[in-house]
Amino acid sequence: MRRTVAVTAVAVLVCAGGAGLVGPSAQAAGRTARPAPAKQAVAMGYGGGVATVDADATRAGIDVLRHGGNAVDAAVAAAATLGVTEPFSAGIGGGGFLVYYDARGRKVHTIDGRETAPASATDKLFVDPATGKALPFEAARVSGLSVGVPGTPATWERALDSWGTYSLREVLAPATKVASKGFVVDETFRTQVDDNRKIFGDFTTSRDLYLPGGAPPRVGTVFRNPDLARTYQLLGRQGTKALYDGTLGADIVHTVQHPPLAPGADREVRPGGMTTGDLAAYRALMRAPTKVTYHGLDVYGMAPPSSGGSTVGEALNILEAKGITKRDQVAALHSYLEASALAFADRNRYVGDPSQVDVPLRELLSQGFAGERACEIRSDSILAKPVAPGVPDGDYSRCGEHASVAPTEQREGPSTTHVTTSDRWGNVVAYTLTIEQTGGNGMVVPGRGFLLNNELTDFSFTPTQGTAPDPNLPAPGKRPRSSISPTIVLDDGRPLLALGSPGGATIITTVLQTLVNRLDLGMSLPRAIAAPRASSRNTALEAEPAFRTSPAGRALAARGFSFTSVPEIGAETGIEFGRGGFVLAAAEPTRRGGGSAMVVHPRPER
Repeated sequence: MRRTVAVTAVAVLVCAGGAGLVGPSAQAAGRTARPAPAKQAVAMGYGGGVATVDADATRAGIDVLRHGGNAVDAAVAAAATLGVTEPFSAGIGGGGFLVYYDARGRKVHTIDGRETAPASATDKLFVDPATGKALPFEAARVSGLSVGVPGTPATWERALDSWGTYSLREVLAPATKVASKGFVVDETFRTQVDDNRKIFGDFTTSRDLYLPGGAPPRVGTVFRNPDLARTYQLLGRQGTKALYDGTLGADIVHTVQHPPLAPGADREVRPGGMTTGDLAAYRALMRAPTKVTYHGLDVYGMAPPSSGGSTVGEALNILEAKGITKRDQVAALHSYLEASALAFADRNRYVGDPSQVDVPLRELLSQGFAGERACEIRSDSILAKPVAPGVPDGDYSRCGEHASVAPTEQREGPSTTHVTTSDRWGNVVAYTLTIEQTGGNGMVVPGRGFLLNNELTDFSFTPTQGTAPDPNLPAPGKRPRSSISPTIVLDDGRPLLALGSPGGATIITTVLQTLVNRLDLGMSLPRAIAAPRASSRNTALEAEPAFRTSPAGRALAARGFSFTSVPEIGAETGIEFGRGGFVLAAAEPTRRGGGSAMVVHPRPER
């Protein structure tokens, strides 16, 4: 039976984070713009919906839907606009993963747009040859070594060619206009520039774009990026061959090999080995989605090299085997935290690029393996961390059989963004894209207006799995493991939920906790997104302050869970689907400055 959308009264959040197409360049004029449009975190109605972190991006997607485009067209238009207004999280210099529900065929498809390592990469990519030790993270990040071949343009083109109705030129038009005419700087944009001030200041192109006069753009001024507008126009005219076999790609390669270091900068910046041949060899790949069944619902996610679908799926299977109920929120959260740790142990041990690593995906997502892992969770104690990975060998007659391994913590950048869209025909997109760290590798491509990614730092720098093989070491043409977790939930073959989040490795726990909040604890989707979060990744536990001080947080602390406080975890967007085409689009009410949700025909539920 189809479920109905749970609706609660939600306050409209007004903030300075919208994007008005107004005025001359703030870099040149320093003028104060007119007030930006308000962001609305929740919207309900018909005709399809869009939810992103940014009002301009959401509006771009909605405008496409209102002019007859579908969910794929809207997702690409919104993502391209985020490349303008959220350039430190996403853009054509990065990559991502897209999950699509085709209403006509009632089938879920996915595109792997993950970046790839150049042919010159080896397992010593991030090892200092002078010392034989791993490079410090910042030295690896701020370099040409960290740049993977971008996958975002190829993802857009493949999605549009497969399921879209608009051309690439048409869906890039809204973003081109925003880049050309400008958008209003909000506090998040200013802070992200300020956080990268030292890095951006060391590169001429980044300094000139983001530090006019030596300081970040002021909140309320108008920021323009005419170079990016021209880059989008080039892609619109020539298609992605401009990047993968043209002048745009040649400029990327030159930047990787010859970083635009500013005179007087005292930073050592290692060049990378990417070539135009690496760009020409890139493909955005169609992959079969992951699928698990949870409470009779089909949960689809992204398969490796993303670990999102496998880790969220395994954790849900563990929770299904364990059994949780909304009558005991503390017990449910206890199980959620422990299931996350167990699934992360298995992720780190077994998941990598399936073209180069034998990933036991079927066994990781089997209910038998989940039962063997679930038996380790105890209500009267907590597991010592880090837990060892399990043994997904098909024989699940024993409780708590462990692989012989001493895992170590791995690092993954937090900066990403997520787009959720739907249309009047019932098609749905959950799309997460990224350039890795906030600000990527810190280098703007000269004359092109976008930052390069540092995605290759998602590889293990050195082996992390003790005496066992590490599935995530660099190699030629390999795609680094990701935690990106775009997720679509079907009820009897039709969409119930679509969601995703930024946050590095916390993406997985953000999506998982939101599913538990909505499907197990009975929260509405807006409440499930807004609720305080905790993250257990088989390392030190993290929690937002509101979670630590909540009754459930205090009860968990009394059981022995020890949380490190972090300001915020994730920045989610999602859509829930009701009867007769009704949709509820939801974004963060406050995290990362609050998100933006819109529907084509706003209307209260009847």
